[in-house]
Amino acid sequence: METNHLSEILKKEKIHSCLISVGSEPIYQFFKNKKSVNKLHKVNSCTKSVTSCLIGIAHEKGFIPDLTAPIATYFPSLLKDQDPRKQFITIDHLLTMTAGFDWPEMEDWGGWPQMIHSSNWVKYVLERPLLTEPGLVMNYNSGCSQLLLAILQKATNQKAREFAVRHLFSNLGFEDFIWHEDPQGVNIGGFGLYLTVQDMHKFGSLYLNMGRWGKKQLISEKWIAQTTQPENLSYPDLGHYGRHWWVSQTSGAGGFYFAMGMGGQYICVVPSRKIVISMTSDTYGDTLRPLQIIKSSIL
Repeated sequence: METNHLSEILKKEKIHSCLISVGSEPIYQFFKNKKSVNKLHKVNSCTKSVTSCLIGIAHEKGFIPDLTAPIATYFPSLLKDQDPRKQFITIDHLLTMTAGFDWPEMEDWGGWPQMIHSSNWVKYVLERPLLTEPGLVMNYNSGCSQLLLAILQKATNQKAREFAVRHLFSNLGFEDFIWHEDPQGVNIGGFGLYLTVQDMHKFGSLYLNMGRWGKKQLISEKWIAQTTQPENLSYPDLGHYGRHWWVSQTSGAGGFYFAMGMGGQYICVVPSRKIVISMTSDTYGDTLRPLQIIKSSIL
C-alpha cells in the first residue's frame, strides 16, 4: 500500500477520515480537514455490528440465555397474530435477518426503513406480514435490529446505551458518542449511533483481538467467530451476511468482514493480515465506493 497514492485517491473522493492499523500499530491516517479529526460521525448501519456485540455480551452474561428462544417470549402480541408462523421467529433469526418479514429496505424503500414514519417502531415491525417461513431467506432488515435492542432492554431492564457503557464503551475508552432512540425510548439498533472514527477503530480492533482489550475479555472468541461467519448470500455486490456483519470472501486478502453504513461508513477487519480499516464518508449516492477503494487500493 503506497500511502501517498492512497491519500491522493481519498482527497478526490467524499471521504472524511480513514484509519488503518496492523496489529496494534497505526500505520495510516487521513482526515479531510481539521473538523473531521474529532467529529462525531453518523455511522448509520455500522450500528448493527455494535448491536450484535451487545446481544453477545448479554447472552454470555445470562441475560439472554437462549438465542433459539422464540421472540414471542418477549413480544406476547405475536401469540395472537393471524399468522402463526411468527411464533417460530427466534432471536437468532433476527441476528441473521432471516425472520421472513416483507421488508423491501434495499429495494422499494431505497435504504430507508419505513418504520421511521411510525409512532411505534417495534409494533410496526412485528405487524409486517411474512413473505417466507422464518429461517429460510436473508433479507436486509433494520427492523430486526430494532427488535434485538428492544429484547435487550426487556432482558436487562436498562437501555442499550447504559448496557453498552457499562460492559463495552467504558472499557474501550469511548468518551463522546450519541445514540438516538425510537419513540418508545429504545435505542435504535440499526442506525442510531454517532461515533468518532477513533472509536469506530477501537471497536474493529476489539474484534481483530478476538474480544480481548488489554487484560479483559469483553466478548468471547466464540461469539466473534460465530457472528462473522458467512451465512447467507442475498446481495452478491456486498458479499455474505453473518450475524449483523458483512463477510467478503475476496481472494488475495484472505477474506475480511465489515460493518457498513449508508453513505460510506466502514469498519473492516482482515484477520489473516491483522489489519483494521475504519472509514467515514459522505458518499450517499454510492455507499459502495469506499468499499471499492478498500479492496483495490488498500487490500
